Amino acid sequence: MPSSQTADQRDQPDQRPYHHGDLRRAILGAALDVIATDGPSALSLRDLARRAGVSHAAPAHHFKDRTGLLTAIAAEGYELLATALADADDLRDAGVRYVRFATGHPAHFQVMFTPELLRANDLELTTAKALAGERLRSAVSDAPAGRGPDPRLAGVAAWSLAHGFATLLLSHNLDGPVGDQDPEEVFRTLAGMLFQSKSS
Repeated sequence: MPSSQTADQRDQPDQRPYHHGDLRRAILGAALDVIATDGPSALSLRDLARRAGVSHAAPAHHFKDRTGLLTAIAAEGYELLATALADADDLRDAGVRYVRFATGHPAHFQVMFTPELLRANDLELTTAKALAGERLRSAVSDAPAGRGPDPRLAGVAAWSLAHGFATLLLSHNLDGPVGDQDPEEVFRTLAGMLFQSKSS
C-alpha cells in the first residue's frame, strides 16, 4: 500500500521538530528544569534539544545562543515579577509578593540577578526590568518611609530586605530560623519590625 506522505515530506525529516507545538516554551521549560536542579552553568543547547525532543539546531533557531536563552529567561522572570507586584496593598505586601515570586520561580530568580550571564542591552530584558522596577518604586513611594527625605534609599532598603530574605531562603540559610513557618508570614513580621509607619 503506498504511503500517504509526499516525496517532499519524506525527504525533509529535519523539519519535523519545528512542528513540536510551542517549541520556544518547550525549550524554556527544559532550561528552567536544568537551572532549578543544577544551576545555569549546566545549560547546554544540545542537551536542551534532546530533553525537548527537537533537533539540535532548534534552540539556536529561537535563541541564537546560550546567552540569548538565559536573557529570555531573565526577561520572562522580570515580566512575572512585575505581574506579581501589580496592585500590591502596601510596601509590606509588595515585599511578600517579591518573596512569593522568588520561591515560586527559583530558576528565573537566579538568572535574573546574574548579569554576567545576560545580554544587558536586550530590548525585551530592559523593558521588563524597567516595568518591574517601576512597580517596586511605586510601592515604596506610597509608603510612609518612601515619602521621607530620600525615597530612593528607602527603596533600596525595602528591596534589600525582600531580596536578601528570598536569597537566603532559597539557599537554605534560613532553614533553622524559619523552620516550618510560612516564609511569607516570617517576612511580614520582619518588614513590620523594620518598616513601621509612624501611625502604627
